[in-house]
Amino acid sequence: MTATAPAPVSSAAFLDEAERLLGQRGLTRDPDRMDAWLTDWRGRYTGRALALASPASTAEVSALVKLCARHRVPIVPQGGNSGMAGGATPDASGNAIILSLRRMDAVRQMDAAAGQITCEAGVILQHLHDLAGDAGLRFPLTLGGKGSATIGGLVSTNAGGTQVLRHGTMRAQVLGLEAVLADGSVFDALTPLKKDNRGFDLKQLLIGSEGTLGIVTAACLKLLPAPTGRVTAWTGLASITDARTLLRRVERDLGEALEGFEVVPAHCLNSVLGHLPAARAPLSERHAWNALIECVSASDDSETLREKLEASLAAAMEDGLLADAVIAANDRQAEDFWQLRDSISAAERALGPAMQHDISVPVEKMPEFILAASPAVEQAFPGTRAVAFGHLGDGNVHFHVLAPTGAIRGEWEEAEGKAVSARVYDLVTQWGGSISAEHGIGQLKVAELARLHDPVALAMMRNVKQALDPLGLLNPGKLVITPPAACT
Repeated sequence: MTATAPAPVSSAAFLDEAERLLGQRGLTRDPDRMDAWLTDWRGRYTGRALALASPASTAEVSALVKLCARHRVPIVPQGGNSGMAGGATPDASGNAIILSLRRMDAVRQMDAAAGQITCEAGVILQHLHDLAGDAGLRFPLTLGGKGSATIGGLVSTNAGGTQVLRHGTMRAQVLGLEAVLADGSVFDALTPLKKDNRGFDLKQLLIGSEGTLGIVTAACLKLLPAPTGRVTAWTGLASITDARTLLRRVERDLGEALEGFEVVPAHCLNSVLGHLPAARAPLSERHAWNALIECVSASDDSETLREKLEASLAAAMEDGLLADAVIAANDRQAEDFWQLRDSISAAERALGPAMQHDISVPVEKMPEFILAASPAVEQAFPGTRAVAFGHLGDGNVHFHVLAPTGAIRGEWEEAEGKAVSARVYDLVTQWGGSISAEHGIGQLKVAELARLHDPVALAMMRNVKQALDPLGLLNPGKLVITPPAACT
């Protein structure tokens, strides 16, 4: 069942009031200016909207949400529009407005001594990294879309990335939060209290809710000392089970210095090398699997850290665990290694249609899952190719199923592709995993969540949604579906 919020009583009256509230810069109905924001990053969903609203302050967001509630206008919050699950794209009805937070990009306060920064939802992740770096600090979350992803979007989807192994998801970085609720009231929990036992931790409820419970307008975030040592290695392995064994060895030998452990199969590396003409393979020979390892430390210098990683890898090689390894000579080479990893999705997409799955199972089960699920999917759908890559260290891989040769983009995904995804999600559920590890549910997985998730958990989510958004106006059709409220 797909439910949407009720149509507005009078769109003309609403738009006139909204334009008076936000001004010409804050509200546009121009199709050309709106067009880029009506389609998701992957190009799978395109919707329509009454207007694109770009408020400049929390007060304007609050006033706009109150106006929307009065006119029964649905709201689709949007950050950098770089999500992977269609969570920031309106439906085809044209009844909703897109509420862009991109103009709200101020840094309200930065306390370098305390390791805290309070910034608005529209701040781009790369800008946050630069600000922290200028102060000798860093924000310990990064991902391939850091040049467009916004803080509000990262909070709303509880984003992950390549440093979750050591630092956790976005949820672990949020010390305080400000959000506008469905009735326009402002929830202010920005003060970063280490201890606060006044009942529910409501900010945690909003993190990961994909804009369905409230619109994140600002966050107080954790900053850490910039590392003084960084060592990055690329290794070649015979199997994914060897990669897990290597992960445990490096964890034992390097401890908390291990920050990233990414696995890249030969197919993905070959795809990237074909997609990026200037790219070079790190190792002279090709291997069935590769592991990208990064260790950082705020106390060890680079030479000490390098010696520790060299010793760990040398011992692993002597034991026959890995075939070859190279440690980056400098930051430039380290970034070249990471470019290979970060370019996989784009390279695979260039090959043709594919179904991308962002899944997780317990770390200790992941190699066996990949070895079982890949042939199971390929046998069920002849001509497909299953590839898994990503964050082995935290039990999350991107499980892509490439379409058979000659498949037509758009048609295959809507036909056989849907059956492919259903099969993958069935397997993940059987292995005790999650159908969404870090990209969210959006509209892409909303039906599968309803099909496979624990009924008790789903009922609780619907009850929370109904309590906080009884009119069903916040990001309708995403994450969890509730029946629309009747117009009054």
